Order: sequence, then structure tokens, then C-alpha cells
Amino acid sequence: MAAIITNTLRKQVANALFSEIINSSDSNQYYIGIGKSDQYDDSDNITTPIRTLREERLARSNLQSIKQVSSENASFVIPRQNWTSGTIYTAYNDNIAGYPSNAYYVLTEANEVYICLQQGKNNFGNSVVSTVQPDYNTAGVAVSEAFETADGYRWKFLYTLSAIVANTFLSANYIPVEFIEESAGDPSLTVLEAQQATVQEAAIPGQILGINITSGGTGYSSAPTVTIKGNGTAAAATATISGGTVVKVVMNNESAALGTGYDYASVEFEGGSPTTSATGRAIISPSLGIGADARDDLRSTSIMLTAKPNGDEGGTFLVDNQDFRQIVLFKNIKYKDSDGIFTAAAGKALRSFAIDSASTLDVDNIISGDSASAYIDQIDGTTVFYHQNENTGFGTFANEPVTDDGGGTATILNSLDSGGRGAEVDAFSGDVLYIENRAPIIRSSIQSEDIKIVLTF
Repeated sequence: MAAIITNTLRKQVANALFSEIINSSDSNQYYIGIGKSDQYDDSDNITTPIRTLREERLARSNLQSIKQVSSENASFVIPRQNWTSGTIYTAYNDNIAGYPSNAYYVLTEANEVYICLQQGKNNFGNSVVSTVQPDYNTAGVAVSEAFETADGYRWKFLYTLSAIVANTFLSANYIPVEFIEESAGDPSLTVLEAQQATVQEAAIPGQILGINITSGGTGYSSAPTVTIKGNGTAAAATATISGGTVVKVVMNNESAALGTGYDYASVEFEGGSPTTSATGRAIISPSLGIGADARDDLRSTSIMLTAKPNGDEGGTFLVDNQDFRQIVLFKNIKYKDSDGIFTAAAGKALRSFAIDSASTLDVDNIISGDSASAYIDQIDGTTVFYHQNENTGFGTFANEPVTDDGGGTATILNSLDSGGRGAEVDAFSGDVLYIENRAPIIRSSIQSEDIKIVLTF
């Protein structure tokens, strides 16, 4: 059986998750966790996680700390494409799955995002490079109007990244995409949000954005008339011939000739006395029109989640040159020894015990007693924080002398079972939604990581 999942379903799934994350009124909580201070192997080669329950258990066992994903830390994203002079861009095409090798949208130096409606071509129908950076102000048009630049490219402005949005979500590989829920006149909107809302509200449904030539025909003595037939109105285009063949078709102007209301359309070439007639296919905009929802125009089904642990986050994150190798996304993780969903901004997942002040233990070593072993994650005064996994086993420490594999010694004075402090969160509760293995990242007390997770549906 041959079948596909459509972009509409992919977007619905992504939007359902996105809405749940940013909805502060529901009971669901999402956290980005870090962990795995121990090496992957003797050479510390990064391993690829496997989609199994065992992999989830291992990630839970290695967890150090978690930080909440707030509504301000989630955004739809698309692959980053900077406008660069001398580059050939493609136009939006409703018959391309995913992202073409030549981008059909760009991010400009002003952090403005534009979509390409028409590729620049010469009179022989050959693609030309883009040499004029799109800018609706320079073009002298309204923010919601499409415009053509001197190199023959036709662009339409979609939105501008604010400094806050760019700082949070813009990366070397991704551009954030927003949809403004409020109307352009809503006083709660910023200037840039109102600008995007204006573009959304001005979008024209069912436009013909271009004509794809499927066959240029032969023997044309003059350019044929292009006729567009469908259930919409007013779309008009002009053909160019070279060597008796139709080599280029452009819509007659930037906005009006794109028409409106087309759910379907066909293209006919009439006149010009051809030997064989040219054929073409109409490229139709998303149903609500270009600009109505940038997530549709730019085919975004990816969500970026961010967390920025600052220093030790109130004692919940490890510092002083401690490291982590794994990032995990949790949903509805719980408090330790409680059925309540964890709701604090950050929390620690490591267990701990007290030791005597004569300790010579060291972090990243394996500590062992008569009945248990563990990896040492942190030594805070006379408190040792640790984690156990399949490599160490899951024995229980007693109040006893212990040694580590670096030769250090100590005596446990207050084990977990005799009143020692356990973790704040239960790493084996909630749902694990994402696991990513990375090279070791070393943290310091003055350090603030910018952890970004991208989920693609």
C-alpha cells in the first residue's frame, strides 16, 4: 500500500504540542533535562540513541537536573536561509515536498523574512542570480504587497524577527516562525507583531503565484496568449518565446494579476501558430493566501524548545567544571516520593549522602562500598551527589567506608536510607519525549548555556 501523511496532519500534531507547551493554564509541564556525567565508552565516543524503553531508562538513570520550558521558550522554526547576493533562489511551488535545494525564502540583514513568488529569469528562460536584497521599503510598496526587484525576482514580506525572538530562537541553522493570534489593531501587540498581523489580514486566498512550464512547445512565431481557467478570477500572465519555444511565463504584475479564489486552475496557451502547443501548470497559493499563516507558507512542522540554565540555578544545576553529555525532554515529571507534577522552575534529580570531612573523593570517579557503587557527579562540602546506571548497578549505600577508583576515601555518615537527602524530582516519572547525546559540555558558576531542542514532525 502506497500512502502519505499530509503536511496538514504534521502541522496539526506539531501545533497540538506547541499549544500544550505555551498554555500556562493547563496542568501539563515540560522540562529540559541534562545528565550523563559518565563517558559513553573508554574513548567517550558519542553513541546514537535508540528508540527503545531501555534507552529511556538509561536517560532517566543519568539525569542530573531539569529546567522548565515556559511559554516564551517555544517556537515553530524553519531551516535558516540568509539572503546572499549571487545566489539563485527558487519560487514557491505547491508541487515540492519539503525544502528545495535552492531556497524559496530568505532572511535579510534587517532580520526580515521574505518569500520568493517569482524566480528571476532572462529572455531565454534561464535562471539568474539574485543581486537585490528584498526590502519592501526600498521597493516603495505597502508592507502587505508583493514587489519585483531589478533582478527580476518577485518577493513578499512575511514578518520581522524582534530582538527578543531572534536572541531566543534564531540559530545558525534555524529561523523562528510566528503566527499572530490577535488582530492588527490590538493594543497589546508590539509594532512588529502588529506589522505581521497586518500582512496576515491582507492575504488574498487562492492566488495563482506562477505558471510552471511543463512543455515549451515548438514552432511559435509569436508569443501565445496565456489563459488561466478555474473557479477563481482575475489571474493573468504573459509568455515569452525564444527559438519558437515558450521559455518563460510571468504573472502580469505583483498583486492584482495573481487573482483570487482559485481552488483549482488549468493553463492554456492560445495563438502563435505553434507546431506543437506549450503546456503548463498553475501554482496555487495556500488556501488562505500567502502571508495568512507564515507557518503554512514556509512549511514549518518543527518546534524549537529552549532552556538557558544560568549558573547553578539556585543549587539545582552542577557547576565548578562539572559536565553533561545528554539532553532529555520530559513531560509531567513528578516530585520525588509524591504523585504531584513538579512545578518549580528547576530541580535536581541526583541522590546524595553526607560524608566525613576527611574525604579525598573526586568527581567523575566511581565510588564503591560493600553493597553499592555509583558515579560521583558533585561534591558540595561534605555532601556527595551521585547517579547510578547499568554500569554501576543499583545497590543501596549504607553508613560505611567507601573508596573511589581514583584512590579517594571517605566514610558515609548519613546514607539515603538513614535520613540522607534524596532527589527533588523523580527521574522515573512522567514521559520521556526526546533524547539527544552530545559531546561533553563543561559548566562553570558564571556560565549560561543556551540549550536548543528541535522537534520535527
